[in-house]
Amino acid sequence: MAGIVPHWNEFATRDELAASLANAVADALRAAISRRGEAFLAVSGGSTPGRFFAALSRAELDWSKVTVTLVDERFVPEISPRSNASLAKANLLQNNAAAARFAPLFHEAATVEKGADLADAETRALPWPLDAAILGMGGDGHTASFFPDAQDLDALLDLTSTRIVMPVHAETAGEPRLTLTLPALVSAGLLVVHIEGAEKRNVIEAALASDRALPIRTVLEKAPRAAEIYWAP
Repeated sequence: MAGIVPHWNEFATRDELAASLANAVADALRAAISRRGEAFLAVSGGSTPGRFFAALSRAELDWSKVTVTLVDERFVPEISPRSNASLAKANLLQNNAAAARFAPLFHEAATVEKGADLADAETRALPWPLDAAILGMGGDGHTASFFPDAQDLDALLDLTSTRIVMPVHAETAGEPRLTLTLPALVSAGLLVVHIEGAEKRNVIEAALASDRALPIRTVLEKAPRAAEIYWAP
């Protein structure tokens, strides 16, 4: 693999992973608050982060100085059970973390393209760069909403792009999505890929060992600093 090789953090249990990852992210947020008076975190959706969200929500830090956003979102309102915003609010923005500011990606609009334009404009006012970004990964090697069959995938993964949020159309995604672009994500001081189970480990190891340009490989290759992979069986 060309570029910077990611660092693996392996744990015996998912609870141990969640606790360690929560500590690492909390440390990154505290350091950012100390350094610049605020902190900026982007998190993924899906079922995998549940334990991590619960652990991080109890972290002792000044959450009133933290802004939380999403790495990607389905083009659905927050009341939808498929909404990543809904999952983040129910599982992360609780306990101590209830004091954080939340910046959604979804905005009511006639099309996902118009919604992405609104999100792109609003996210420009957020405290960039990201201090931490927590990515997941699907069994097809997608991360964020960089699906292998996404239209305009090259634009999503273009490090010279000036966009922060872009729309995503991919047949395998099931519905239109909104995603932070690659340059926005890899601005993070701490970039993490959180995966669980043997199947996803096999996918990421195969992607790193192959010349096949799966999105997860591209993200890890183009990140300016080594990403951290957190894995438990």
